[in-house]
Amino acid sequence: MSDPIQIPTLQPPTTDLDRLGDQIAELSAHIQAATYRLLVLIREFDARGGWNSGLDEHGFRSCAHWLNWRTGLALGAAREKVRVAQALEDLPLISKAMRRGEISYSKVRALTRVATPETEDELLEFALCGTAAHVEKVVRAWRRVDRLEAMEEGDQLHEHRYLQSYTDEDGMLVVRARLSPEVGAVFRKALEAATEELYQRSRESDGPCFSEVPAEQRRADALELLAESALEGGLDPGTVGDRYQVVVHVKRENQKDAPPLGDEVTPNVGVEDGTSSNGTLESGLDVPAGTSRRLECDSSRVVMTHAPNGSILNVGRKTRAVHPALRRVLHHRDGGCRFPGCGLDRCDAHHIQHWADGGKTQLENLLLLCRRHHRALHEGGFSVQLDADGTSRFYTPKGALIPEAPALPPLKGDPVEALAQRHREDGLEIDASTGYPNWQGETLDLGYALDGLRINPN
Repeated sequence: MSDPIQIPTLQPPTTDLDRLGDQIAELSAHIQAATYRLLVLIREFDARGGWNSGLDEHGFRSCAHWLNWRTGLALGAAREKVRVAQALEDLPLISKAMRRGEISYSKVRALTRVATPETEDELLEFALCGTAAHVEKVVRAWRRVDRLEAMEEGDQLHEHRYLQSYTDEDGMLVVRARLSPEVGAVFRKALEAATEELYQRSRESDGPCFSEVPAEQRRADALELLAESALEGGLDPGTVGDRYQVVVHVKRENQKDAPPLGDEVTPNVGVEDGTSSNGTLESGLDVPAGTSRRLECDSSRVVMTHAPNGSILNVGRKTRAVHPALRRVLHHRDGGCRFPGCGLDRCDAHHIQHWADGGKTQLENLLLLCRRHHRALHEGGFSVQLDADGTSRFYTPKGALIPEAPALPPLKGDPVEALAQRHREDGLEIDASTGYPNWQGETLDLGYALDGLRINPN
């Protein structure tokens, strides 16, 4: 930083607005200190596996998913809390500053992206002097330099690949990617091929020539063609109904009573008392009963009729357990996995009462579950009930209800005073000046700051 601008030092509050500002600043510092304690608790909770306690491998997918379910944090914010909490374990100086309320979570979140035990001293000093915007700028520049240095080594290029996408406020999908040179060459070649295909199609139609469309839009149309071609070419495995097929074998004692080959046969597939035997894969390997019923739950079915001597008399048509039209309605209603705290959008259709037990393939007997939680219900001992109004209730193997959105515990007394009292008991002296930056209004010289932080940090 250069050309410092002198500004008056903080004076005791003289007006109601001054006092109000000090109250805001002091409470903010208390919140930063409390946030540090929250991060410490999250780190310990994650390390000890508390987010999945009692649910084994079938429960919540991560500590972030548990935070999303239990505390109401958005999933992205919950993931950041877990990341920052883990990073602070190796950064004692930054941790102490945040514990004292001297540095905000926004600054800490940025610093933990680049800080190491060797560099945190200089980075912390900069963060205490500058604003959160200054810290973000330096961290972005720091990471950019790191990427450039890494790219000088060819064997590290692969580690820096990524593809990000999000939906903007207009509903458009925004895509950003970094691809290794060889993958980038393949991608460009595929775009060129798709562009040429669209150009040839436009010449055969009565519409405008494809070459008259702006280049950016031509590439977008070519990418759409690539995606459609990949799905049509069999890249998409589809739903579980497309991945698995249940073959029901029916033995006819009297060959004369068998329908002609190719005619449909509807056997009685119900199983008495709700039990199910093990299934057998095409390879001949047996699978447990729970696994068999899970695969059958949302699969296509084919009935094969055999004569007493084992010869095949009839092979029926493939039928889907869940019709595509019903699946669309199901996706519209559920939106994703219904298991509390999940919400993944690539799901199986789960029969609450299995079709082999006489359960109907109707909306009121179906709900969406991701593969992890579908396995939890069939093979992990979990259970679910679906009310007439569409409300679902999930239970652990021990019969305990898993609430959809747990209520936060009620606060007793004045939460602000309780927070301040807790900090006083911890020996923390927090007031309106605790988190005040030492920045004097000078312009940030990003290159100078970055050089000073990266060279000889100790």
